[in-house]
Amino acid sequence: MTPLLTTRGLARHYGGLKAVDGVDFSVVPGEIRAIIGPNGAGKTTFVSLICGRVAPSAGMIVFDGNDVTNLPPHRRVRLGIAYTFQITSVFANLTAYDNVALPVQRTLTDGRRHGAVHAGVMSALERVGLAGREHDVAGTLSYGHQRLLEVAMGLALKPRLLILDEPTQGLSDGEIENFITLVREIARDATVLLIEHNMPVVMELADRITVMNGGRILAEGTPQQIRANADVQHAYLGTPEEEGADG
Repeated sequence: MTPLLTTRGLARHYGGLKAVDGVDFSVVPGEIRAIIGPNGAGKTTFVSLICGRVAPSAGMIVFDGNDVTNLPPHRRVRLGIAYTFQITSVFANLTAYDNVALPVQRTLTDGRRHGAVHAGVMSALERVGLAGREHDVAGTLSYGHQRLLEVAMGLALKPRLLILDEPTQGLSDGEIENFITLVREIARDATVLLIEHNMPVVMELADRITVMNGGRILAEGTPQQIRANADVQHAYLGTPEEEGADG
């Protein structure tokens, strides 16, 4: 299958620090791909390069056959790349409804069509379990609900590639179970790239896992292959008894 996203020799250096160091990477349509690794491994910098928030020092990014390496973030959004941040980026003083209405309007030819905006907002909120909270001011929501609101904002863009950076942080056990169901449902229509420290979530959700360490790819494979990889255990997972830890 032709990859939806490919990076070739992708790098980002900050002086002598090689945050991302020559990464070759690809994801196929409909895949749920997890990126894991210890703190400082380069995971967030890598996905920031993909979505355009950070400019590369070297390398190329190809999305759906198009070289997007030098495109600004808003052009990548139009092509179908959506990114939810590691730290929530909701508009705290707006309602949940208005937060989601902003990206919905970007997907409409005529953003003034009230009925279409309303339907898009309510659909996105319902998918993440926030129906009934649409009139709540975003800043008054719990941290976990703010994370879900941000996912709703990403879904409202109708992405082809949805990048989720630490999405289960702050969620209760019950909310995490609902989130797992949600990601599987999203993957019917989109490709999901997931940065996550919660290893049980990663092992349950991911079709394939990419392990980063020191700005490079240490290993790639199925959850079973990654769990059994001695280099990964040494660098990140720890002993088998410690695999459920955050790392």
